[in-house]
Amino acid sequence: MASLSKVTLVGNLGSDPEMRYTPDGKAVTSFRIATNHRYTTSAGETREEVDWFRISVWGKQAEQCNQYLSKGRQVYVEGRLHARNWEAQDGQTRTSLEVTADRVLFLGKRTEAALSEEGDIEPEDIPFD
Repeated sequence: MASLSKVTLVGNLGSDPEMRYTPDGKAVTSFRIATNHRYTTSAGETREEVDWFRISVWGKQAEQCNQYLSKGRQVYVEGRLHARNWEAQDGQTRTSLEVTADRVLFLGKRTEAALSEEGDIEPEDIPFD
């Protein structure tokens, strides 16, 4: 029987992305995005909940995310949910969930700084799907 792990998110970056390279030279970029959900309670009060998601992007797409994304930028992320385990300072095993992105689309407007840095880039060179 087939299985599926697929996550789709639209949110804003909480900080600038961080890129690093694995020992074998593969690029990986990490960033966090926030999504919000507004609702009205039974008492008529409007509330908003914010959820944070850790995102990992690999390969050429990681390099593009590092180059074009910045804090506050809105993105669409499609990927799979992945559990990451580590040992905390107190010796306890901890688990966090992160999204390993298969696809990242840059949404919203680019900043003026990003536009001026791009120089002579043609529209077809910009990494939007």
